[in-house]
Amino acid sequence: MRHSLLYIISACLLLAGCDMIDYHPYDVRISGETNVNAHNIEEIEARCLGKDTLRIVTMSDSQRWYDETEDFVEHLNQRNDIDFVIHGGDMSDFGVTNEFLWQRDIMNKLNTPYVTLIGNHDCLGTGEEAYRAIFGNPNFSFIAGRVKFVCLNTNALENDYSQPIPDFEFLENEIKSRRDEFDKTVISMHVRPYADQFNNNVARVFERYVIEFPGIQFCTAAHEHHLFEEELFEDGIMYYMSDCMKHRNYYIFTITPEGYEREVVYY
Repeated sequence: MRHSLLYIISACLLLAGCDMIDYHPYDVRISGETNVNAHNIEEIEARCLGKDTLRIVTMSDSQRWYDETEDFVEHLNQRNDIDFVIHGGDMSDFGVTNEFLWQRDIMNKLNTPYVTLIGNHDCLGTGEEAYRAIFGNPNFSFIAGRVKFVCLNTNALENDYSQPIPDFEFLENEIKSRRDEFDKTVISMHVRPYADQFNNNVARVFERYVIEFPGIQFCTAAHEHHLFEEELFEDGIMYYMSDCMKHRNYYIFTITPEGYEREVVYY
């Protein structure tokens, strides 16, 4: 009896102390919400169904800049005209699990749904595993109104070119998938073609796939920590690169039946 009592007491103490265990920073133990992109995509598609005008925000590279990202959320929450937000990637600096969790918890305070792309820093260590566990597949798409948004993993260098990045099979399927539901396309990625992390051996092949999408409007990217825009291939398709959160700005794109407009907002 005495030994049984000691065993029960010891077991209780051990269980009570579990919260004090400090796991390895790359140990992918996820607390809180998972499948964030899927949950928010469901909301985006529902709230944008039948809309002919969309207003979206693109922002990116929030690693390290937690206060600035908190301020972004607070600033954007003062508006009521944004349909959704695209975070262009690099939530983490070192691919540490807690970095993703901290950033997720900040972004979850938005009054509007958001999706998050995977950035090159998010691929470090066990970062991709953490990203998949918290947000989902690094290649995904959704339809808002009659616009398809195709979101891509373009971080080829971090994967040592060992995976098909960009994934052309995914792109080819997306050209056809749900074809009767969209007339326009926006393609988003973390690293643009001809930047350091992109597989520039296939940059022109990538362009061939991009121009096949119905009603391609523009592409968005990030990664380079400054705001700029460029027609990379002289094909009429503009690439808009979001700044990092350190510099306190973001894009707003308004997509209408006639085309689109963009503005840069500082906060």
